[in-house]
Amino acid sequence: MELDLKLVSKEINEMLWREHKTLSTAESCTAGRIASVITAVPGSSNYYKGGLICYADEVKEDILHVDANVIEEQTAVCEEVVKQMIVGANNLFHSDYSVAISGYAGPGGPDGGKSGVIVGTIWIAVGSNEKIVTRMIEEDNGRDKNLATATSVAMHMLRDFLKEQASDGE
Repeated sequence: MELDLKLVSKEINEMLWREHKTLSTAESCTAGRIASVITAVPGSSNYYKGGLICYADEVKEDILHVDANVIEEQTAVCEEVVKQMIVGANNLFHSDYSVAISGYAGPGGPDGGKSGVIVGTIWIAVGSNEKIVTRMIEEDNGRDKNLATATSVAMHMLRDFLKEQASDGE
């Protein structure tokens, strides 16, 4: 793991520990990479509740309660799906915050691009049930780099979100 991610993970660890808050993850395309970065820091067991790797749409629907109609109409790679994944993960793991991610990392998407969602499109969300922030990445640098970028962006988003929550006094 690169040094930057270790430092960000350590910051997240300190903020969650200090605020007595908990965290979970719901990962599709990154398949546990975010959870791995989070738990690489000693003490993560004090706040990290668990994660779900939800590659298949039915797992998103059945376990995280993502609306099947949203997936059908917008695909699993859209802002609304990752927002629903946040709420689903927080409810499943009884956590204060979660990170959710869904995307087409490559080399090909499930429908050859017919849905309009191209390879390299990855949606990331971080938040609580009350407040969620999202970001879309749209760049295809090959599967490995796409996943590394998505993991890094997600960790930075989480750190920034937690800093904002702490400054808001939440």
